Amino acid sequence: MVGHLPVIPTAPPAATPPSVDGSVAPLPDDRYLNRELSWLDFNSRVLALAEDPSLPLLERAKFLAIFASNLDEFYMVRVAGLKRRDETGLSVRSADGLTPREQLALINERTQEIAELHARTFGELLPLLRSEGISIIRWSDLDPEEAADLSEYFQDQVFPVLTPLAVDPAHPFPYISGLSLNLAVTVKDASTGGEHFARVKVPDNVDRFVRVTRTGSPSGIPAFLPMEALIAAHLNVLFPGMEIVEHHAFRITRNADFEVEEDRDEDLLQALERELARRRFGSPVRLEVADDMTEHMLELLLRELDVNPGDVIQVPGLLDLSCLMQVYGVDRPHLKDAPFVPATHPAFGERETPKSVFSTLREGDILVQHPYDSFSTSVQRFIEQAAADPQVLAIKQTLYRTSGDSPIVNALIDAAEAGKQVVALVEIKARFDEQANIKWARKLEQAGVHVVYGLVGLKTHCKTCLVVRREGSTIRRYCHIGTGNYNPKTARLYEDVGLLTAAPEIGADLTDLFNTLTGYSRKTEYRNLLVAPHSVRQGIIDRIHGEIEHKLAGGTARIRLKANALVDEQVIDALYRASQAGVPVQVVVRGICALRPGVPGLSENIEVRSILGRFLEHSRILHFAGANEFWIGSADMMHRNLDRRVEVMAQVKDPRLTRQLDWSFESALDPTTRCWVLQEDGHWAASPARGERVREHQEEMIRSRRTSGA
Repeated sequence: MVGHLPVIPTAPPAATPPSVDGSVAPLPDDRYLNRELSWLDFNSRVLALAEDPSLPLLERAKFLAIFASNLDEFYMVRVAGLKRRDETGLSVRSADGLTPREQLALINERTQEIAELHARTFGELLPLLRSEGISIIRWSDLDPEEAADLSEYFQDQVFPVLTPLAVDPAHPFPYISGLSLNLAVTVKDASTGGEHFARVKVPDNVDRFVRVTRTGSPSGIPAFLPMEALIAAHLNVLFPGMEIVEHHAFRITRNADFEVEEDRDEDLLQALERELARRRFGSPVRLEVADDMTEHMLELLLRELDVNPGDVIQVPGLLDLSCLMQVYGVDRPHLKDAPFVPATHPAFGERETPKSVFSTLREGDILVQHPYDSFSTSVQRFIEQAAADPQVLAIKQTLYRTSGDSPIVNALIDAAEAGKQVVALVEIKARFDEQANIKWARKLEQAGVHVVYGLVGLKTHCKTCLVVRREGSTIRRYCHIGTGNYNPKTARLYEDVGLLTAAPEIGADLTDLFNTLTGYSRKTEYRNLLVAPHSVRQGIIDRIHGEIEHKLAGGTARIRLKANALVDEQVIDALYRASQAGVPVQVVVRGICALRPGVPGLSENIEVRSILGRFLEHSRILHFAGANEFWIGSADMMHRNLDRRVEVMAQVKDPRLTRQLDWSFESALDPTTRCWVLQEDGHWAASPARGERVREHQEEMIRSRRTSGA
């Protein structure tokens, strides 16, 4: 089932408020930073964590892997989109005035720089890992006995699954799948002297590293030999009678971005499955090659793969360091962060003697902050208790991303099988989770759940759950509105907040929202919610303007904003106007930021900082001090969130809960908190300066839970 909404026109520019003297001064043309380069700066901050000697060694290796995975997705989506615009002649300039081609050139240059730094950092970690008994070795490092054992392993386990593909008049150049690791091989026929090209794909259904137990190594700690090194050492087995002239690793990234023609296709599910099948055949957007690849070999790959020379990234050492997650899996606790077990929120009792979520919420609202507060004993328990409670009549929930063995989905299935009315809006267009969400949608439908796939033209990104319960002669509604997905696994890694409430007005709002998502309701205004694409951007801008009015009237004014990204020009311009009026603006952004802080006369009252660490800072929180309003929700300050998604922002009103949000802001914004601060020129500077006292925001959040019990 697909809901329908009328086409949402792009919101007009917000009314510009007057500056301090009542005039409206034009804003400078160079007031935005480039979003793509800002993203590369974000990934550089991830890489900086891998460089940080104060972090445990295997955590540093993990950040090298995260950096690599992040960059893959950036190329598959963002760079792919720029290339498509450039190739089709859509030379729409970015907010900072660059054409797609100009941006692609800058991206390539910057990526080459950070790829080299990435490889260099990996090289610096290798001897440190070796000193702890964890070695990533080359074939030449093996002694004769080890080499013989691995040759036997190759013959038994690897050789049977390899398929060397020759290239000659009878064998066209093979299709190279995206993100696969390959060996480009040149062989010479001894009888004719002719040279030939062949490609060998490194199997992607086995571990990248072969674990080698070495003589004298610590018990249980293997050495790691890259699979491509094992294959390269046995190319003579793959090409008997031929001379191996050269071999080099390469890897291609393909366009994985696509759009479903929703207006054309009656069945969105079938349309999406068709597009998923096409994704693996997307055009190349990046070619990574070992930096020792010969010019002749590179020219052949460029020609056969139809890759632009500007899309080549030369990598010193190993390609695709996302494989370091396998090394991170080694059981060496002292080389990792200390284990962390989320605590049950005290309002919900002990794990062994849990309280009813419904009785707890009748006493007052609860704000949970994951991973510090356990997801499984709060949000998950809320849904599981609703599924099992005979007094619950209906459960309505949005699902954007969830885990592979989702207890949330299982609870919804149990509820439907128990005869409850269950509605699940499964967003099957959630990028890179499409196949999993299609599977969940079908499983839910088979259990009798009413499944909705979303609204035409919009992704449903909001995180909401509504439970309808009969209590005597009355009907009461219980709600959850959060900033993160209903995923118990990522809830242990992502920092998110969620509001659990039995407030009647919130229940009425969510009822109206679900009627819009599942039916033909045209409701666009709500009592206590801001809902995109209709009202989130304008609601935020109106509140920014409200702070300006407070300041001009001589009152208290302050804006604090926490998000994953700040890109939307209308929101940024409103923040510039607030700064010009003297309103302090403090932004905590995890990823990209197009706002340029610290510019005299424009943004000298704006501070932007970024916090990266053990947990992924994912929550979206806004505070408008003059109005004394705190808001939480699913929306980042980006065009796609504000114009092309269903997003929900909810006001948190209870003073007990706003104090929690205030403390989180104060901790993140403490001058001694380790972070990066965005400079006027777009550079991110590490703060505090070297040698100064440093506090870790996330560690302080953990400590505050332990000491307060909340």
